[in-house]
Amino acid sequence: MSDATAPADTSTAAWKDAVFAALKGTGVTIVNYVPDAGHARLISLAEADPEITTVVLTTEEEGVAASAGAWLGGARAVLLMQSSGVGNCINMLSLVEACRFPMLMLVTMRGEWAEFNPWQVPMSRATETVLAAMGVRVVRVERAEEAAEVVSAAADLAYGSEQAVAVLFAQRLIGRKVWK
Repeated sequence: MSDATAPADTSTAAWKDAVFAALKGTGVTIVNYVPDAGHARLISLAEADPEITTVVLTTEEEGVAASAGAWLGGARAVLLMQSSGVGNCINMLSLVEACRFPMLMLVTMRGEWAEFNPWQVPMSRATETVLAAMGVRVVRVERAEEAAEVVSAAADLAYGSEQAVAVLFAQRLIGRKVWK
């Protein structure tokens, strides 16, 4: 791989900070999440921001309902999860489709590049397909420099057109997982 095609340096938090700024710029005030190392920086920034309410979930489908409830209450929410959690949300996404709630999900991918855990692989292969089958628009981010713009555009689509949109952050972008 030449330097011209190498992915951007993912060891810095700069692109994650830019994603957080993009979320704030689109009016997101609630961050629903299941703890995930791939979203750790974003969660930390949200928790430190007095204008953001964070909600720790016990399972990802709670975040679908919580995000819909936020919209009914006049707020914009985002749901942060790992690709393995997408499988927990499938039935609950019927609520979003049937009621036309806007929904923004940021999904860190596992089961891809350099994965060491075989349990992550099947859901990784299915994530994009099952989200699309439930009526969710799916966009993928492979490069750090495009992350904030993609998230901003996804939020505009979700909240401007009352659509469900998922942004998938490639595992290579998040970085190699190491068993500790």
